[in-house]
Amino acid sequence: MIEVLLVDDHAVVREGYRRLLELQDDIRVVAEAATAEDALLLWKQWQPAVIVVDLSLPGIGGIELIQRLRAREPRVRCLVFSMHGDDVWVAQALKAGALGYVTKRSAPAVLVAAVRDVHRGRRVLSPDLAGHADRDDPAHELTPREFEVLRQLLAGHPVARIAKTLHLSVKTVHNLHYQIKAKLGTASDFELARLAWQRGWVDQPGGDPSGGALIG
Repeated sequence: MIEVLLVDDHAVVREGYRRLLELQDDIRVVAEAATAEDALLLWKQWQPAVIVVDLSLPGIGGIELIQRLRAREPRVRCLVFSMHGDDVWVAQALKAGALGYVTKRSAPAVLVAAVRDVHRGRRVLSPDLAGHADRDDPAHELTPREFEVLRQLLAGHPVARIAKTLHLSVKTVHNLHYQIKAKLGTASDFELARLAWQRGWVDQPGGDPSGGALIG
């Protein structure tokens, strides 16, 4: 029996794919979480074989969650199930340690098969991701931690809040902010925000696009 932990902040979505997975004779959903923080606690309690993770979570995002789980247990097997089909999101999730990536546009059978493949230790991507790689995208230069800091900065979160959420010092967040701008070739927070929104690296524009929210 493949025991699964579902991590998604939308209860209706979780209910839908919980029902789908539990129709299978070899899969059992042992727990559900709406936040990364809850997922970490439930993972410790249940030690499930597979963790199905959405990337757009409140607070700590899915990429950061995968990275933390892998740091605690390198053998943990994470499958991303996300609305994001952009190559950058896929690349960042895989760099963080995800073993598979399935978009929410996929047919139900694709998700079921991916859970089984990830449980066997196989790398899997949903068919709609084939041929969409864009290695010229500058965000490939970012580490998963830098990508998570960028995501939170563009959501308008103050540096102090980001530091607390990610268990970093304020100085470290400022340093990461500088490194992100340097890697992406942006001279200002306004350029950084515009580039991120144009490229689809953030879920929704947040804060002041002039850059005020980024350096608060």
